[in-house]
Amino acid sequence: MINISNLSLYFGDRVIFDNIGITIKDNDKIGIVGRNGAGKTTLFKLILKELLPDNGQILIPNNQTLGYLKQELNLNTDNTVIEETLKAFDEIHAMEAEIVVIEEQLATREDYESKSYLQLVEDMISLGDIIKNHDVGALQGNVEKVLKGLGFEDRDFKRKVGEFSGGWQIRIELAKLLLRHPDYILLDEPTNHLDIEAIIWLENYLQSYPGAVLLISHDQRFLDNVTKRTIEIENAKIYDYAAPYSRFVELRKDRREKLLSAYTNQQAVIKQKEKTIARFMAKATKTKLAQSMQKQLDKMDKIELEEFDTKAMKLHFPPAERSGLVVVKADKLTKHFGEVQVLNEIDLLLERGEKISFVGQNGQGKTTLAKIIINKLDYDSGELKLGHNVKIGYYAQNQSDLLDTNITVLETMENNSSVETRTKIRKILGAFLFSGEDVDKKVVVLSGGEKARLALAVMLLRPFNFLVLDEPTNHLDILSKHVLKEALLDYDGSMIIVSHDREFLSGLTDKTIEFRDHKLKTFLGDINYFLEKRKIDDIRNIEFKSKVEKTQTKKIENKLSYEERKTIQRELTRIERKIEKIEKDIADLEKEMLNPNFHSSSVANEKFKIHGELKAELESEMIKWEEVQEQVENFN
Repeated sequence: MINISNLSLYFGDRVIFDNIGITIKDNDKIGIVGRNGAGKTTLFKLILKELLPDNGQILIPNNQTLGYLKQELNLNTDNTVIEETLKAFDEIHAMEAEIVVIEEQLATREDYESKSYLQLVEDMISLGDIIKNHDVGALQGNVEKVLKGLGFEDRDFKRKVGEFSGGWQIRIELAKLLLRHPDYILLDEPTNHLDIEAIIWLENYLQSYPGAVLLISHDQRFLDNVTKRTIEIENAKIYDYAAPYSRFVELRKDRREKLLSAYTNQQAVIKQKEKTIARFMAKATKTKLAQSMQKQLDKMDKIELEEFDTKAMKLHFPPAERSGLVVVKADKLTKHFGEVQVLNEIDLLLERGEKISFVGQNGQGKTTLAKIIINKLDYDSGELKLGHNVKIGYYAQNQSDLLDTNITVLETMENNSSVETRTKIRKILGAFLFSGEDVDKKVVVLSGGEKARLALAVMLLRPFNFLVLDEPTNHLDILSKHVLKEALLDYDGSMIIVSHDREFLSGLTDKTIEFRDHKLKTFLGDINYFLEKRKIDDIRNIEFKSKVEKTQTKKIENKLSYEERKTIQRELTRIERKIEKIEKDIADLEKEMLNPNFHSSSVANEKFKIHGELKAELESEMIKWEEVQEQVENFN
């Protein structure tokens, strides 16, 4: 159990924490939330003893371990992925070696009552408890499982760490952290470098993790799926809610309404007292009374209200000229980087007004195709065409790095605004949490999150009819993401968005395109439809389960008689072939539905009817397939 009591911290004149206290139990799953700069990461640093409080204390039992995913990596790039990941157990091996040394010392000493001897005994017991609680043998068996869950494949295990990008190296560091199996895991924005599949795997892993998890994240769905408790940091105070994020938002609304009522009442009392004090100060006979009343008023515990809530604000992209019906069209597009093939004869059609999301594992070509579309990258073969009068607005993953760092926030907006949008500059900046003196800050002093928000604010000043957004929510807090999503929902142009944020994508796009094995697969719905269609909580688990089931089926079949095996196999084969045919017919129909002229054709209604009948037949055949499988199990 971690116990934080009466803790205060100051950075100069700024109060970061004012006499806060919380208790973190051994199996808590906690989301740490608050505006950027509220003190979330600072709280982690205090727990890790990287910072010392000005007052108060943090008590952590000596035999309990902390694990923190640092952003500064210290990996040996010459190691293979497996070699580097196995370093997760270096600390445990060091403890085992230390115990051997202690045992040797204890065996040669006879000062059994001395402090140093008793300290050695205590150290040996403490180290032994840690090693016992972290069964290295069992954990080592999970190395490949954890690496695969985070997106690595068998062929990656013997590759050098230096061959991987920074994002993939962070996954190696995350794997090492999880494999150390600390009593308390502290994660600061762990989903920033993960794709949807890896995020879902991590969710499942943390849900069943036996220790405590403290999570800073701006991924609302990730918070909802992992945490059961939410700690909000606001105005140097903390507010503890026994609820995941979405429920916390409702409870916070109730608290704020009560706070506003109390604030209004207190302001009325203060105003009345100030009037009385002013009146008494004018009379010499009541000056002392007035001064006494002023002292009481100064000592009053004033209720403070947080900054305005940006959810109440609505922003809009400026209207742009209408583009042609076809916005972008790719035919048999292929792209290699050296000997590595990324895209293999892919087709893509985006029509005016359509909003499409690109999803899939990192490295499958999402950003590559986005850069090809905006003419920032060449392709090897095939054809790509932009439609008539297409005006592209592009947000890159490193968009904030392209800002002029020598000018202020306000000047950045003014330099990118038109006459029509100049009057909206401060409103847009306010929605992205730049207010008051913030607008006069030089861009060079902004944090990564602040630069990302400024870069997005700039996009709201320009008229585009086609947006290509690559991971626009990285570094954004939940409120800023909400503002952006509302603006994109109202946007009447065409859009391609690359993102791994499921809550952000939910309801935002008309189609979801999955990148897998150098090809594209289109799903006629948003991210929720895609996930349901794929029937995944963790895609890799399902793929692994399928292989296991096939192996188990073979083992069971060997125990049946020859005639029984033959009959059942024949029936399974018949059903599987029928299922394959139905799935092919459905895929052909759905491909036909993607044709821009389909919906206006005379046979559209009939094809929709056939599509529904085929899906019903497929469901029926799947039930039959399950029944035959059950027969196999009953024979065993």
